[in-house]
Amino acid sequence: MTRRISRPLRVGRVTIGGDAPIVVQSMTKTDTRDIPATVNQIKELEDCGCEIVRLAVPDREAAKALAIIKKSVSLPIIADIHFDYRLALAALKGGVDGLRLNPGNIGDREQIARVVAAAREREVPIRIGVNAGSLPANFKPRAPLAERMVSMALEQIRLMESLDFSLIKVSLKAFDVPTTIRAYHMIADKVPYPLHLGVTEAGLPRTGAVRSAIGIGILLYQGIGDTIRVSLTANPCEEVFVAYEILKSLGLRQRGPTLVSCPSCGRAEVDIIALAEAVNKRLEKTRKPIKVAVMGCVVNGPGEAQDADVGIAGGKGKGAIFRSGKVVAAVGEDRFLQALLAEIEALNQRE
Repeated sequence: MTRRISRPLRVGRVTIGGDAPIVVQSMTKTDTRDIPATVNQIKELEDCGCEIVRLAVPDREAAKALAIIKKSVSLPIIADIHFDYRLALAALKGGVDGLRLNPGNIGDREQIARVVAAAREREVPIRIGVNAGSLPANFKPRAPLAERMVSMALEQIRLMESLDFSLIKVSLKAFDVPTTIRAYHMIADKVPYPLHLGVTEAGLPRTGAVRSAIGIGILLYQGIGDTIRVSLTANPCEEVFVAYEILKSLGLRQRGPTLVSCPSCGRAEVDIIALAEAVNKRLEKTRKPIKVAVMGCVVNGPGEAQDADVGIAGGKGKGAIFRSGKVVAAVGEDRFLQALLAEIEALNQRE
């Protein structure tokens, strides 16, 4: 795949765009005014691989809390601003690394000019975050939704450019996947700025992960996108996990293990589902990008196990343990999990 070339910028210590890796970000789900809870969640997000975190700033108390939170964590912080431009100014004073402004509810030129001037002085980037659900009803009401989203983004971009500001990132999010994809396609060759991808309000983990994987995955495969956020009604670490799985599936990033497991069928003579679940549970805290195969029959089992760093191909009452493509042991069914985990641990220690 050929990646769209975008103008790089920095959010704190993280480079976005250009030839930098696709960046994974999430958003805290705590009340920002609850400083201890927010700091704890940011640290949890950092531990699970999040690279940038966005915080809701609904009022002045939340904006005031940002300075304290910023001093307590190491992840770059983006302030999520709606309705009141003064919250953006307060967030900048608090030392945030980036702003997200919603042009659907902050559109006054003078207000934006004040925010842009403060951001330019501090060299803080601004994401123009267009959401389908918050477009003003009177903004090009007869145009298709994707076109309305792009038009609003371009209008805001031109305004910021006229104010001599170019530390810009853009997002165009909708719940509807085809609308989201169309919007990003429409803007991709019109501006040089990094694009942040997401399918907004994607839903609960099972359905939301699928919806996000399709929308974000298609765009990434087409070379579009510099940062991603998976929006799930779940713990934010689940968002980070799904984001990395999308990137791993496309060969764009490698973080943590990849588990290859067969779905099981009438040919399987072992409980491959229980075995795969047990292995997956043990891999949760592994950070090295190893590939582990858990296979249950002779059709694809040996081939997939050979292709993995570590694998098992199970049969009736016994199975073959593979390491780097070679059989290293034959074990009874009662030792499948123990033997496979031992090989994983040995591989982790060697590397």
